[in-house]
Amino acid sequence: MKNNEVLDTLNDLIETSRNGQKGFDACARHAKAPELKSVFTSRASECERAAEELEAQVHACGGRPERGGTAAAALHRGWLAVRSSLTGFDDHAMLEESERGEDVALHHYRKALEKDLPPEVRSLVARQCDGIQRNHDHIRALRDRYPAAA
Repeated sequence: MKNNEVLDTLNDLIETSRNGQKGFDACARHAKAPELKSVFTSRASECERAAEELEAQVHACGGRPERGGTAAAALHRGWLAVRSSLTGFDDHAMLEESERGEDVALHHYRKALEKDLPPEVRSLVARQCDGIQRNHDHIRALRDRYPAAA
């Protein structure tokens, strides 16, 4: 795989991580249950650390990390804001949207893992993908525990 393709892949994952961080930060601000505030805050920090690891890998590959977020992620955050305002920032709705966000992140990471990445990049991406899967499953379990508002 060409170096510029590796850099593009890493930059896509940086955007994915930064978008996740922003989404989880928003959920943490609006969650009612203390447990969920803690989970969302923790997940936002994990996304931030993931982005920083990916940025370090971009530098190691001789590139420069891109800044910003994707249009799709902006739409997702916009939908979260609209949906949350309609439901009064219902914890269940935020968990549903968080799960959907993790689905999007998993898609990006799995797509990256289909590529012929250098071993050190593949190892990093695979480790982060495993973490996203664990978090996705945790969010889903929480969603099943927290009832939707009537």
